[in-house]
Amino acid sequence: MPVHVERAELPGIGVRHDILTRGGRRLSIINFRDGGRELALSDEDDPDRAEETIQLSDDEATALSEVLGGSLLLTQMAGLREQIAGLYMEQIPVRADSPYVGRTLGDTHARTLTRCSIVAIVRETGVVPAPEPAERIDAGDVLVAVGTREGLDRLVHIIAGD
Repeated sequence: MPVHVERAELPGIGVRHDILTRGGRRLSIINFRDGGRELALSDEDDPDRAEETIQLSDDEATALSEVLGGSLLLTQMAGLREQIAGLYMEQIPVRADSPYVGRTLGDTHARTLTRCSIVAIVRETGVVPAPEPAERIDAGDVLVAVGTREGLDRLVHIIAGD
């Protein structure tokens, strides 16, 4: 079921985006004119009143969006894998001895050599959804790739340096 996001201008303050949760609570994201951000959860008894608010720094807002975006991407990909025969998803850990540590995704030539797409990078600091070819690969990253079983097996060997 699609989620409806309501946008409300707050004159002199900023913009509020509201999402009505399945449980009937309103989750609001307020973007202030001065650049600040706040999450607010409505009171169960009075939906027009915030039960709790949380101020977010720029780094916290970025981390939250990466975690939510990456999590959603992985969930969608898992569902897609179940729906389409012959399409698989693989999580490929990047070992410290990989020849691609410190290099870019483009250097792997993953799509050309394997016909697989690297759709996300999972890092200790968060998730990079839809990474660009110029995105640097670090030891400890986990590359999330989509393709055929044969192509993904080949990509695992390429990243490992086999």
